[in-house]
Amino acid sequence: MVNVMANVGYFDWERKPKDQQHFSEDFKRSKVRELEKRITSIADISRTYEVNRSSVYKWIYKYSAMAKKQVKVVVEAKSDTQRIKALEERIKELERIVGQKQLLLEFKDKMIEIAEQTYGVDIKKKLSSKLSPGTTTTGGNTKKD
Repeated sequence: MVNVMANVGYFDWERKPKDQQHFSEDFKRSKVRELEKRITSIADISRTYEVNRSSVYKWIYKYSAMAKKQVKVVVEAKSDTQRIKALEERIKELERIVGQKQLLLEFKDKMIEIAEQTYGVDIKKKLSSKLSPGTTTTGGNTKKD
Protein backbone atom coordinates (compact mmCIF):
# COMPACT_ATOMS: atom_id res chain seq x y z
CA MET A 1 0.00 0.00 0.00
CA VAL A 2 2.87 2.41 0.76
CA ASN A 3 4.31 1.75 -2.71
CA VAL A 4 0.99 2.67 -4.31
CA MET A 5 0.83 5.96 -2.42
CA ALA A 6 4.44 6.81 -3.28
CA ASN A 7 3.80 6.06 -6.95
CA VAL A 8 0.76 8.31 -7.01
CA GLY A 9 2.82 11.22 -5.67
CA TYR A 10 1.27 11.32 -2.22
CA PHE A 11 4.61 12.13 -0.57
CA ASP A 12 5.81 14.55 -3.24
CA TRP A 13 6.81 17.72 -1.35
CA GLU A 14 8.26 19.68 -4.25
CA ARG A 15 6.75 23.11 -4.55
CA LYS A 16 5.75 24.12 -7.96
CA PRO A 17 6.67 27.71 -8.92
CA LYS A 18 3.71 30.04 -8.65
CA ASP A 19 2.55 31.60 -11.87
CA GLN A 20 3.45 35.26 -11.85
CA GLN A 21 0.45 37.51 -11.83
CA HIS A 22 0.36 40.78 -13.70
CA PHE A 23 -1.99 43.52 -12.59
CA SER A 24 -2.80 46.56 -14.67
CA GLU A 25 -1.82 50.01 -13.47
CA ASP A 26 -5.50 50.96 -13.24
CA PHE A 27 -6.11 47.98 -10.96
CA LYS A 28 -3.15 48.91 -8.75
CA ARG A 29 -4.29 52.54 -8.56
CA SER A 30 -7.82 51.52 -7.63
CA LYS A 31 -6.56 49.26 -4.84
CA VAL A 32 -4.31 52.04 -3.52
CA ARG A 33 -7.31 54.42 -3.52
CA GLU A 34 -9.30 51.82 -1.58
CA LEU A 35 -6.45 51.61 0.94
CA GLU A 36 -6.35 55.40 1.28
CA LYS A 37 -10.10 55.53 1.85
CA ARG A 38 -9.78 52.65 4.34
CA ILE A 39 -12.23 50.52 2.37
CA THR A 40 -9.85 47.58 2.48
CA SER A 41 -6.57 46.60 4.10
CA ILE A 42 -3.21 45.44 2.80
CA ALA A 43 -3.82 42.01 4.30
CA ASP A 44 -7.18 41.74 2.51
CA ILE A 45 -5.66 42.64 -0.86
CA SER A 46 -2.78 40.28 -0.28
CA ARG A 47 -5.10 37.40 0.61
CA THR A 48 -7.76 38.04 -2.02
CA TYR A 49 -5.49 38.51 -5.01
CA GLU A 50 -2.66 36.26 -3.78
CA VAL A 51 -0.10 39.01 -4.04
CA ASN A 52 2.85 39.54 -1.74
CA ARG A 53 2.40 42.27 0.87
CA SER A 54 5.65 43.90 -0.19
CA SER A 55 4.22 44.27 -3.70
CA VAL A 56 1.20 46.06 -2.27
CA TYR A 57 3.52 48.40 -0.37
CA LYS A 58 5.35 49.10 -3.65
CA TRP A 59 1.99 49.97 -5.26
CA ILE A 60 1.30 52.38 -2.41
CA TYR A 61 4.70 54.03 -2.80
CA LYS A 62 4.26 54.33 -6.55
CA TYR A 63 0.56 55.27 -6.87
CA SER A 64 -0.47 56.89 -3.61
CA ALA A 65 -1.22 60.61 -3.71
CA MET A 66 -0.22 60.82 -0.05
CA ALA A 67 3.12 59.17 -0.70
CA LYS A 68 3.89 61.67 -3.47
CA LYS A 69 3.10 64.55 -1.13
CA GLN A 70 5.11 62.77 1.58
CA VAL A 71 2.16 62.81 3.92
CA LYS A 72 2.41 60.27 6.66
CA VAL A 73 -0.77 58.43 7.54
CA VAL A 74 -1.13 57.45 11.16
CA VAL A 75 -2.26 53.87 11.35
CA GLU A 76 -3.36 52.53 14.69
CA ALA A 77 -2.27 49.08 15.72
CA LYS A 78 -4.69 46.26 15.12
CA SER A 79 -4.93 45.59 18.85
CA ASP A 80 -6.07 49.19 19.38
CA THR A 81 -8.70 48.80 16.70
CA GLN A 82 -9.98 45.59 18.24
CA ARG A 83 -9.98 47.20 21.69
CA ILE A 84 -11.96 50.19 20.41
CA LYS A 85 -14.49 47.91 18.71
CA ALA A 86 -14.85 45.87 21.89
CA LEU A 87 -15.37 49.03 23.95
CA GLU A 88 -17.96 50.32 21.47
CA GLU A 89 -19.81 47.00 21.71
CA ARG A 90 -19.66 47.24 25.52
CA ILE A 91 -21.08 50.78 25.39
CA LYS A 92 -23.95 49.60 23.17
CA GLU A 93 -24.70 46.76 25.59
CA LEU A 94 -24.66 49.08 28.61
CA GLU A 95 -26.90 51.60 26.83
CA ARG A 96 -29.33 48.79 26.06
CA ILE A 97 -29.34 47.71 29.72
CA VAL A 98 -29.86 51.29 30.94
CA GLY A 99 -32.77 51.65 28.49
CA GLN A 100 -34.36 48.46 29.80
CA LYS A 101 -33.96 49.62 33.41
CA GLN A 102 -35.48 53.01 32.56
CA LEU A 103 -38.51 51.30 30.98
CA LEU A 104 -38.88 49.10 34.06
CA LEU A 105 -38.75 52.15 36.37
CA GLU A 106 -41.34 53.99 34.29
CA PHE A 107 -43.56 50.89 34.31
CA LYS A 108 -43.32 50.59 38.11
CA ASP A 109 -44.03 54.31 38.57
CA LYS A 110 -47.12 53.98 36.38
CA MET A 111 -48.28 50.91 38.33
CA ILE A 112 -47.88 52.82 41.62
CA GLU A 113 -49.81 55.77 40.17
CA ILE A 114 -52.65 53.47 39.05
CA ALA A 115 -52.71 51.74 42.46
CA GLU A 116 -52.85 55.11 44.25
CA GLN A 117 -55.78 56.23 42.09
CA THR A 118 -57.59 52.91 42.42
CA TYR A 119 -57.24 52.47 46.20
CA GLY A 120 -56.98 56.14 47.23
CA VAL A 121 -53.79 55.50 49.18
CA ASP A 122 -50.55 57.48 49.00
CA ILE A 123 -48.08 54.68 48.24
CA LYS A 124 -45.23 56.82 47.09
CA LYS A 125 -44.49 59.35 49.79
CA LYS A 126 -42.61 62.44 48.89
CA LEU A 127 -39.98 64.04 51.14
CA SER A 128 -42.06 67.19 51.52
CA SER A 129 -45.21 65.28 52.53
CA LYS A 130 -46.58 65.34 56.06
CA LEU A 131 -45.45 62.72 58.51
CA SER A 132 -47.98 60.12 59.56
CA PRO A 133 -49.69 60.61 62.95
CA GLY A 134 -47.61 59.55 65.94
CA THR A 135 -44.30 60.35 64.23
CA THR A 136 -42.23 63.29 65.38
CA THR A 137 -39.03 64.89 64.18
CA THR A 138 -36.01 64.79 66.43
CA GLY A 139 -34.66 68.12 65.30
CA GLY A 140 -31.12 67.04 64.66
CA ASN A 141 -28.63 64.85 66.47
CA THR A 142 -30.12 61.99 68.48
CA LYS A 143 -26.90 61.14 70.28
CA LYS A 144 -27.35 60.71 74.07
CA ASP A 145 -24.75 61.76 76.66
